[in-house]
Amino acid sequence: MNFDLTDEQQALAELAAQILKEGSSTDQLRELERGPAPRFNKELWGELANAGLLGIAIPEKYGGAAQSFFEIAMILEQVGRYTAAVPLLETLVLGAMPLIEFGTEAQKQSLLPGVVEGRIVLTAGLVEAGGEALAPSTQARKTAEGYELSGTKVCVPAGQLADHIWIPAQLEDGSVEILGIGPDTPGVQISPLKTTSGQPEARIVLDRVIVTQDARLGEAGDGEDILRWIRERATAALCAAALGVCEESLRLTAEYTKSRKQFGSALATFQAVGQRQADAYIDTEAIRLTSWEAAWRLAENRPAADTVAVAKYWAALGGQRVVHTAVHQHGGMGVDRDYPLHRYFLWAKQIELTLGGTSFQLRTIGQQLAAQ
Repeated sequence: MNFDLTDEQQALAELAAQILKEGSSTDQLRELERGPAPRFNKELWGELANAGLLGIAIPEKYGGAAQSFFEIAMILEQVGRYTAAVPLLETLVLGAMPLIEFGTEAQKQSLLPGVVEGRIVLTAGLVEAGGEALAPSTQARKTAEGYELSGTKVCVPAGQLADHIWIPAQLEDGSVEILGIGPDTPGVQISPLKTTSGQPEARIVLDRVIVTQDARLGEAGDGEDILRWIRERATAALCAAALGVCEESLRLTAEYTKSRKQFGSALATFQAVGQRQADAYIDTEAIRLTSWEAAWRLAENRPAADTVAVAKYWAALGGQRVVHTAVHQHGGMGVDRDYPLHRYFLWAKQIELTLGGTSFQLRTIGQQLAAQ
């Protein structure tokens, strides 16, 4: 892997950082979080669309720039750095990328131009209460029209914002299909959930929801492979966001401890403070190394299951160490909701637990080693 970014990739990261920073000030985020609506900055979403960033990995024939997963990861790093109120991971990674890879031409024509223009939000319901990662308990029964869906998805990211949602479901023979639904489909009930981070998530109850054969993503019988494909990229995307969260947490802490004084000296001059920040820096660089490698392997279509698990392990474990250091060294300011650091702590905790924390990733690595 070449760790040097191209000029185009560097320019992309700088553009994303500029737009996201301008649309994610402390005052803007505070206003969104105190309002009754979900945490979604529609104006910022439109700015990302106008800059071509929502279409970064979408083929040119649908209005996109035809770049790779690595470029998406670079933008997500900036989303994490500014805790931006935009469903970019949900729309591009959970929704658009599976559509590009496995969807029919009719499905792509129906959804992808709207994604590029910022008119359509996509997501996927990958999580169920107590369910197995690749064996959903949501049931799909074949009918004359297509499929009848019944079940419950929880913690669906941006579920209350989405215009189209991919739903993994299990058929009577035990095979898995990925089926697309809209929020207005009869039998679909979407209830917003309160999350620690403030990120919009929803509970989706499916009560005998009828969808046509055309709603299926990919070929019959390919659902489990598609689900694994989506989960790998979603996990790697979380690691990219975790990198941005840790980078900014570290920067805030360095700035604060340089100016905050105790016993007449800046906190940053105390040896123990410097040691903990050095450890946090090493953790952040470990997250960078592993998340970039995972994103690069996925972008190159190379086997990446073990690499993604290692990256998520570091994002979960190292990420928690970084934000705990940041909060401790800020003292009372670290938990002041008028100060931005609390968002990074809460985001890091949500990223840690989403799609499996440290124990889950270690089990995954162990299973892969045993299989080899």
